[in-house]
Amino acid sequence: MSTGVIILIVMVAVVVVLGVAVLALRNRDAQGGRGLKRRFGPEYERAVTRHDGDVKAAERELAQLVERHGGLRERPLEPTEAERFEARWAAAQEHFVESPKEAVDEADRLLAELAQARGFPDGAQYEEQLAALAVHHADHVQGYRHVHHVSHARVGGEREGGGGTEEMREAMIEARALFEELTGPVGRRRASHESRRDTDGQAPARSNGHRGHLPWTFTRHAKGS
Repeated sequence: MSTGVIILIVMVAVVVVLGVAVLALRNRDAQGGRGLKRRFGPEYERAVTRHDGDVKAAERELAQLVERHGGLRERPLEPTEAERFEARWAAAQEHFVESPKEAVDEADRLLAELAQARGFPDGAQYEEQLAALAVHHADHVQGYRHVHHVSHARVGGEREGGGGTEEMREAMIEARALFEELTGPVGRRRASHESRRDTDGQAPARSNGHRGHLPWTFTRHAKGS
């Protein structure tokens, strides 16, 4: 076999190997993106928006969150713990009618304490706690973000943004979904996590059947509304 033929064979082999490597990398990136989208659902879209549409930057951020918090093991609540948390939440809901701001503040504190009780970072480290919750409870972590923002959005003693009672009401309702998930069984939530999503990574509407004692319809007007 001549030297020229050998060189040609080697060059073809190199091209084939490089082509296979490029395809493998593209496939890995595509699989990683789809996996992150399935895992994070609405948080995936928020990350893309935060990065002004830069999908790669958003996926790098989310992948880092998974690396940092993906191994976290949630601690199940004892029945008496869950009952105490539920009683406090029900009291906050009732208190909303008389004092919406105090009720929202309590909801914010309660979610921080509940997440910590489940094994998430200390509530004093809000950003870190929120990041860990986003990895494990992506469908409902926005509720915590919303109620925390409403609770702390104050400048010079006045509420920033003028959201008022209606915004506080919406924040409480949105935050309740995360509260219900955190007070539910760990195993059942994990087992159903993927099955609750469709092919686009969106979660279906939540059923509140397992928390029938917590409905909150605001049939009474809160003061200041």
